[in-house]
Amino acid sequence: MISYEQQQQMMMEVKKKKERRRSKSNINEEEEEEEKLEDVNLSGMCLDSLPNPSLNLAMIFKLDLSNNNLEVIPESLTARLLNLVILDVHSNQLNSLPNSMGCLSKLKVLNISGNLIESLPKTIENCRSLEDINANFNKLTKLPDTIGFELVNLKKLSVNSNKLALLPYSLSHMTTLRILDARLNCLRSLPEGLENLINLEILNVSQNFQYLEALPYSIGLLISLVELDVSYNRITILPDSIGCLKKLQKLSVEGNPLVFPRMEIMEQNLETIKEYLCDRMNKSPKTPTKNKLWLTKFAKWASFNGRVSNGPREEREGFIMPDYRSIDGLATPRYAGVFSPRRIFSPRTYFSK
Repeated sequence: MISYEQQQQMMMEVKKKKERRRSKSNINEEEEEEEKLEDVNLSGMCLDSLPNPSLNLAMIFKLDLSNNNLEVIPESLTARLLNLVILDVHSNQLNSLPNSMGCLSKLKVLNISGNLIESLPKTIENCRSLEDINANFNKLTKLPDTIGFELVNLKKLSVNSNKLALLPYSLSHMTTLRILDARLNCLRSLPEGLENLINLEILNVSQNFQYLEALPYSIGLLISLVELDVSYNRITILPDSIGCLKKLQKLSVEGNPLVFPRMEIMEQNLETIKEYLCDRMNKSPKTPTKNKLWLTKFAKWASFNGRVSNGPREEREGFIMPDYRSIDGLATPRYAGVFSPRRIFSPRTYFSK
């Protein structure tokens, strides 16, 4: 239990910290306003429900409710979190999110991983400031169809370890997206318009096992792609267009029944593989008409010029990741008691019964 003296000491430390920050000469009015907002941490308190708040919810910018036993987040709670920037509710027992999520217009970071959520509310599209969504280890079967049309500021989308059969077409409109992690799902294909994700740096669609059988030819237009992991799927052919990924430094394809390129090619370093695929694009007399149309786009983006470069390779040479790596060492979200802890601490004074 946290004693009264400990609570008073914590409050004094927070007060002193704020006073030190205010003493800085370069502080502006916006920073002064941010100092008035609260960082509320109720993680690991064994909460089954949320008590009535004892402070103004509009003054909270970060709310951590992770590692509890919450099954519901009240609609009335999120509707009043008008200045919330970070919401962390990972490792609870949530089956859904409230529709009032749409009121969180300033929300930038949302962590709902390790729950039992089957779908996201459509109103999440109103959270247009979102930059990072972590929905790993849930039971998602689909994402809102138009989510990509609205969340245009999203930079990271993590939906691994769910039951997604497809990613919505609107995802291709998330042009600011840098990281897309959709491993360990049931994906059967990647969305059309993938080439629009010009800022995407990391794409991980590994471990969809018997479901994902092919990659779109447009994958070669992901001009910012640095890491591509398509391991442990049912892919038999790698598109020639992968040879156009100039920035690609890591490629993982193990665990696929690859027929093309041949094994002796895939055992080479990444630059050799890229040159081989690029050369094949240039020389193949049987390039399908549809793929010839793609070649004009590759030329437009200066990712393919019809020749294999004989110039010096980049200093940081790419490679094929040789070994299988599990998801951060986790086989299930219910491990070591982290996702459903039984802590001995009591809730802090932010909420009172």
